[in-house]
Amino acid sequence: MPASKKTIRPPLLVTSATLLSLSLTSLTTLTAAPAFAAKPSPSPSVSPSATPPATMSTVGGELLGKPGTQADLGSDAPVVPKGISARSWIVADAESGEVLAAHNAHWRLAPASTLKMLFADTLLPKFNRDEKHKVAPSDLADIGSGSSMVGIKEDETYTVHDLWLGVFLRSGNDAVHVLSAMNGGVEQTVADMNEHAEELQALDTHAVSPDGYDAKGQVSSAYDLTLIARSGLQKKDFREYCSTVRAKFPGETKKGENGEKSRSSFEIQNTNRLLTGDSGLDSYQGIAGVKNGNTTHAGATFTGVAERDGRVLLVTVMHPEKDGYNQVYKETASLFDWGFSAAGKVTPVGELVPPKGADTSGGDAEPSAQPGATASASASGGAGGKSVAVSAAGGSSGMGVALGITGGVLVLLAGGVFLVNRKWPLGGRK
Repeated sequence: MPASKKTIRPPLLVTSATLLSLSLTSLTTLTAAPAFAAKPSPSPSVSPSATPPATMSTVGGELLGKPGTQADLGSDAPVVPKGISARSWIVADAESGEVLAAHNAHWRLAPASTLKMLFADTLLPKFNRDEKHKVAPSDLADIGSGSSMVGIKEDETYTVHDLWLGVFLRSGNDAVHVLSAMNGGVEQTVADMNEHAEELQALDTHAVSPDGYDAKGQVSSAYDLTLIARSGLQKKDFREYCSTVRAKFPGETKKGENGEKSRSSFEIQNTNRLLTGDSGLDSYQGIAGVKNGNTTHAGATFTGVAERDGRVLLVTVMHPEKDGYNQVYKETASLFDWGFSAAGKVTPVGELVPPKGADTSGGDAEPSAQPGATASASASGGAGGKSVAVSAAGGSSGMGVALGITGGVLVLLAGGVFLVNRKWPLGGRK
């Protein structure tokens, strides 16, 4: 894919760069689940060709288990965008976990490559990013026909960092399968993913393939994908990879006329069009990830995170029924716009729940680093503390920026503790 000619408009905290990486470290506890007694508004969405189940999961609140659009608008709140054709969608505050509005939030649908968020959240802590792996033919076995590929070659050596760039930027199923082989194989990896989904309380999700390739019984939901994204964004490497616009990827080793071997690289670009501003779309102001997907069975799926005026939202859109591959991005952008305008003017209709093993009693421990990842810059404690500016760079990540979040988000530590009254480091702000 050629590099986009569009310019990424710098949001408040995100500066345009050849490569983007995020550095976030802050936090807040999730309060006790509120009593969600709000009445849903009538659905403005386009009638889908398929009918959602009459009964769905109520994880996160009873309204989230009801079909149709759930929104409790205040007198000065903007109306939910009309003409949204997605079978399922959700708009949530990434920090507080409040669900501002949702449509068939727990409808179990094919997730396509958005399932790679679960794959990454599960496996990222297991490998040092500098670890090297020589690809065996068996590593690339059983990749689905027509899969998106980054271009991994047998008998070539790649770092774990290279492989994750292939997963996040090119949605490379070949990179997923190599990392799965390093984890003991596809079967083991899928089992690990399902175990992790259960821990996150992403109970609509069942993985059959690690890469999101269409498979019988493989499902997730807009609610679950949002939970998974929120968990993944607690990881420094996850934030870096999902926000990287373009990078160099190792090519094939060739032997010259003099017998000397050389290995060049080629550029890969992120397939997230709201991030790159590609294929007729402008980049969305404040966008910082997360993951897109598209298969014949799933249609288009997308989960995004964006910041505006110190507020951070997560939006997931599944299977728009209007034509056009860009439709999933257009509907996501419309829901982001609504969410930023509606924040503080609506009564939440649910919440993003914490993982099962989370200790929400607070604490003041520092986040532990992942294998191969440097410790994130410290953020000052206390609700009134000033945040710290951070610029992340390293390896093929090149120049970096930090997504700034002023309120703090729920962060799961290795020890299962949620920290209180912390702030994520801000980029470009003093």
